[in-house]
Amino acid sequence: MTQDIGNGLASVRSAHSVDETLQRLRTLLDSKGVTVFALVDHSGEAGKVGMAMPPTKLLLFGNPAAGTPVMLARPGIAIDLPLKILIREDGDGAVWLMWNDAEYLQQRHQIPEALTVPLRAAELLARQVAA
Repeated sequence: MTQDIGNGLASVRSAHSVDETLQRLRTLLDSKGVTVFALVDHSGEAGKVGMAMPPTKLLLFGNPAAGTPVMLARPGIAIDLPLKILIREDGDGAVWLMWNDAEYLQQRHQIPEALTVPLRAAELLARQVAA
């Protein structure tokens, strides 16, 4: 079940570890021909400076053929693209996928309805990967 957690963020609980969830997401993106632009390992970087945090990783991904028309219509949305999904473990050991809600992005950037389909990809992918 997807949860709206406020401030334009939505989340779903994963049935898998952070690393397994990340691998499942990467495999799904690859199978769909979606470009992975970057992986930010927040917890790994924290460890390099002697700080501990639960496993927390951010994957940036997208499809230039889908995202470019949105950016051409509303150039400011480039601050929120490419799409991203945060995979994190909470203090109780539960793993969550989080992303920017498509309706939030649409309202924030006044995206025409006809161009909102690519903005919904993060939620669709997260739901598939979490199961």
